[in-house]
Amino acid sequence: MKYKIVETKNFNFKQFSIYGGQSGMPVSTDGVLLGAWVNLAKKTSALDIGTGTGLLALMVAQRFAEASISAIDIDQHAIHAAAINIKQSPWQDRICLHHGSILTTDFPQLFDAIICNPPYFNSGAQAQQSQRATARHSDSLDHLQLANRCFDITTDSATASFILPTPEGEDFIKLAQQCGWHLAKRLDVKTTDKKPASRILFELSKDPVCEQDLQRESLTIHHQGGYSAAFIALTKDFYLKM
Repeated sequence: MKYKIVETKNFNFKQFSIYGGQSGMPVSTDGVLLGAWVNLAKKTSALDIGTGTGLLALMVAQRFAEASISAIDIDQHAIHAAAINIKQSPWQDRICLHHGSILTTDFPQLFDAIICNPPYFNSGAQAQQSQRATARHSDSLDHLQLANRCFDITTDSATASFILPTPEGEDFIKLAQQCGWHLAKRLDVKTTDKKPASRILFELSKDPVCEQDLQRESLTIHHQGGYSAAFIALTKDFYLKM
């Protein structure tokens, strides 16, 4: 298949801007939700897997001043855009960028936390743009391999946080549990009250005790023709018009 190379839209937040370049994936609500929801309190080292333009790395750098953040992507166009975005941000000294595959890259340390908005299309036609296909399709990063790798490169007290469409998220959680992870937190996201949850945000832990106190919540994005109070409260530190 012949892939097209197209420009990705830029996006401005309150404390940083995203240059899209040819990274393949524009800023999405999924990414913003995960970056605003993930809890890295008391974490000193985090890894953003499949960083794209660096969105998640920048969001957690804004929220958690004590964390040193590494970010990795396999695509050179994404790395180029992320490097520009990180350099122009207030947190460039705390973010280290890696170009390569998460499955084969050796890191000098174990991480306290993983954040990842992973590829999720397990079947069907891939996007025609090569960067977008890599970012969206799990052919480029098998979920069982990802869960195993996250387990291997993290400390015993680490957490790993993801966002996925509901069916893929349910499957990922089961795969992760086979690798030794345990479900600690879950947020089910609806676009409106009348629709079923379309996304799952979830936090995994290596501590089996967490499953006894599983924190499960829900959030609706739109309410009565506008954004819901819960969505605004979660994302207001980032979106310009919130």
